[in-house]
Amino acid sequence: MATDLGEWAQENGVRYFMISFTDLFGAQRAKLVPAQAIAEMQEDGAGFAGFAAWLDMTPAHPDMLAVPDADAVIQLPWKPEVAWLPANLVMEEAPVAQAPRNVLIDLIAKAKDKGLRVKTGIEAEYFLLNPDGCAISDAYDTAEKPCYDQAALMRRYDVISEICDYMLQLGWAPYQNDHEDANGQFEMNWDFDDALATADKHSFFKFMVKSVAEKHGFRATFMPKPIAGLTGNGCHAHISVWDLEGATNAFADEGKELGLSDDGLHFLGGIVAHAEAMCAITNPTVNSYKRINAPVTQSGATWAPNTVTWTGNNRTHMVRVPGPGRFELRLPDGATNPYLLQAAIVAAGLLGLSAKADPGPRLDIDMYAMGHTVKDAPRLPLNLLDAIRAFEADTAFTDMIGAEMTAAFAKLKKQEWDSYMAHFSEWERANCLDI
Repeated sequence: MATDLGEWAQENGVRYFMISFTDLFGAQRAKLVPAQAIAEMQEDGAGFAGFAAWLDMTPAHPDMLAVPDADAVIQLPWKPEVAWLPANLVMEEAPVAQAPRNVLIDLIAKAKDKGLRVKTGIEAEYFLLNPDGCAISDAYDTAEKPCYDQAALMRRYDVISEICDYMLQLGWAPYQNDHEDANGQFEMNWDFDDALATADKHSFFKFMVKSVAEKHGFRATFMPKPIAGLTGNGCHAHISVWDLEGATNAFADEGKELGLSDDGLHFLGGIVAHAEAMCAITNPTVNSYKRINAPVTQSGATWAPNTVTWTGNNRTHMVRVPGPGRFELRLPDGATNPYLLQAAIVAAGLLGLSAKADPGPRLDIDMYAMGHTVKDAPRLPLNLLDAIRAFEADTAFTDMIGAEMTAAFAKLKKQEWDSYMAHFSEWERANCLDI
């Protein structure tokens, strides 16, 4: 535990700290602070202008101070003289209520008040592209079904192994790496952890993958649907809830269906009840809806849901229960904000527990082949505007997330939608010019 960052820097050969925060759009912002100045920053925080990031602030707002969480410091394995510090935003001695990490910390505290500790693991998929981002980096990666392709995986061994070695060095307990279902796409898995720790690791993982890819002459992207016709980038979340000591899994009950306890079903019921509102957070870009509402991809399946359903060990639904004591939410994509993703999960789950929500009947059909037979399952939003509207309409969910964050997020996302709608596309020219 790093309590004195100055001493820690001397012991570990660190010359600079990156004091970092993540804004509402998931963009990582940082200042590079020399180790000699870190004591003051640890006490008071590094100053930022909130208007310069994706936060709902004006140039007239006071300085926003990013106070580093010293216990979450990570030394960059590929540049060990630098350390990364996630920070909590403060303005005029009060937490910034719209700041994503602060939102998650508040929700974790609400779970703690109920004697609960939410643990999650995520599966962050990404593509390795050429530097201009227009094509995948491996010209030989052309298989119709490239998932688990051994040769394609080994052609990118230098990148994958370097990232995995770093995760081993950091103690994340990575356990498998694979070529995913799209050409040029990869997934790397590490052990689950408390929601805040997982969010910090997720944020750092994206930074690390992009940095290592650039070092090797590639461009890594977590964009939900970067290549037309190929499977998109998901960010599946595995969820369980424990007691405060982390010793007893409150979701596990061997005597229940699928090994999921009543509390586990209620938490799942909250996810189901608030899934449409969650989409604004789990699928936060215009491009996101080209993944969850995609036609069949080259491999034969999108691996993404478009309806609110749950099942056992069946990957064609929004939620699956692959084993006792946990479930997998398959809704999020690679654009999701690491902190708001966890916040949305905790918020919806706590609402489900409070209401003793019923997730509805379990469906075991192949939704890709027989989804049309299910008439009463809610459809996920068709586009970002629908998702924003669903988010604002679900007042129970937004109240749990927080009024200031809700207003700021919805306002900025509407501006993003308006910008998209104002853009004149080549599709419009091709299809409308001669009407």
